Amino acid sequence: MAEEEPLSPTAQDLSSSVLNLIVLGVLELSNPLDDSQFIIKGLDAIFLPINPRFSSIMVRDEHGVQKWRKVQVKLEEHIKVPVFPQGLEQYDEFLQDYISSISMEPLPFTKPLWDVSIIKYPTSSAVGALVVRLHHALGDGYSFMAALLACCKRADDPLSLTHLPLFF
Repeated sequence: MAEEEPLSPTAQDLSSSVLNLIVLGVLELSNPLDDSQFIIKGLDAIFLPINPRFSSIMVRDEHGVQKWRKVQVKLEEHIKVPVFPQGLEQYDEFLQDYISSISMEPLPFTKPLWDVSIIKYPTSSAVGALVVRLHHALGDGYSFMAALLACCKRADDPLSLTHLPLFF
């Protein structure tokens, strides 16, 4: 992508301050993920190169035309690690409440329009989770699923294509 690229008509419509269209993806984990640096390295090496919009912000030029502008992404600003009360065996309700609350929070237009929350608490179906939040102006659910699956590799056969459901 060039330094600046025009927004598509759909992205222009979805970039209104009145609309807050967020696509949420929840990846449940069977192994604990305690290292934020591991996520940051993966985002930098795999996620950002998938789509140039993941490292771009929306700007207006001198004529009022909206464009994508490539920026240096500060990955630490895109990682959240929520803190839940300690001592519970399962955190299903806290996870659901957290997902509900972040689904209503607008993503700031001053940085690329996505973030990742690392959930370090067990639920009834996983030992932890990653919650990925992406603004709909970046793409649709299918393109995001393709991007997220491209970030996953099978432990038993890293060269094979990833498919659902994922078991490692």
